[in-house]
Amino acid sequence: MTFLIVTGLSGSGKSSCIKVLEDIGYFCIDNMPPELIPNFAELCAQQSMGESGAKLDKVAIVTDIRGGTLFLGLSENLSKLRGIDGADVKILFLDCTKEVLMKRYSETRRKHPLDEEYKGDLSKAIDAENNLLSDIRANSDYIIDSTLLTSRELQEQVAGLFLDKPSDRMIIHCMSFGFMYGVPGEADLVFDVRCLPNPFYIPELKHLTGIDKAVRDYVMSFPQSEKLEQKLYDLVDFLVPLYVGEGKSRLVIAFGCTGGKHRSVTFAERAAEHFNVQGYRVRLNHRDKDKGR
Repeated sequence: MTFLIVTGLSGSGKSSCIKVLEDIGYFCIDNMPPELIPNFAELCAQQSMGESGAKLDKVAIVTDIRGGTLFLGLSENLSKLRGIDGADVKILFLDCTKEVLMKRYSETRRKHPLDEEYKGDLSKAIDAENNLLSDIRANSDYIIDSTLLTSRELQEQVAGLFLDKPSDRMIIHCMSFGFMYGVPGEADLVFDVRCLPNPFYIPELKHLTGIDKAVRDYVMSFPQSEKLEQKLYDLVDFLVPLYVGEGKSRLVIAFGCTGGKHRSVTFAERAAEHFNVQGYRVRLNHRDKDKGR
């Protein structure tokens, strides 16, 4: 079980970082006091060992100076965390120059966590935080300096550190639907397959769905079905890497037919298989498959 502790200077980009980690499959918690981390890790370990429990094999926890005096116990609690069997503990530190941090606070007009303690003197607050974090910075496994990075560039660096390949960040959601029930608003790409022969008019197939092999075999038995499928794959196989490159974490591809039971289900099922073979993370949903039955 991987435990990634995300910390660093206030305003250095920890919020952007945690969004990326969540997208790539980490269970994320923001602003957890250090003294709670070992107990939470024990709970995760017990949950993962349970027969029906969710497997929390990658956990990212943001902890920083917002925890006040509790944050000072981070090193001690990291030692406890490393003592838990099966816990692979890593520290990611987000750094940034004082000048850029002051500019960011000026632009956002947010208060520094140490603002009250230093009576609104931002310069002194940043210096104090730097001193408090010097030891944890020196013992971090990864350090990212966000001084010259845009939010997107920071996210790309984080993804590059913790992904085997960039495409792992993308979840492709293949879904089927029926036009008679409306086009799904969440769809990024919508393909209409009502141009293909309809199994609804075949008595032995009418009450089946595209989940059934007999329906899929019928739909794909026509040359136009095979040709349409290949042209769709030519398009989406070109588009998906572009979306990955732009940092998109979720792509919804929707296939629609009249009732959402036969042709659209067939194409959604086959598209999910297609993307699985390519190594993408895939989800599959048939919105209208059981309506009107």
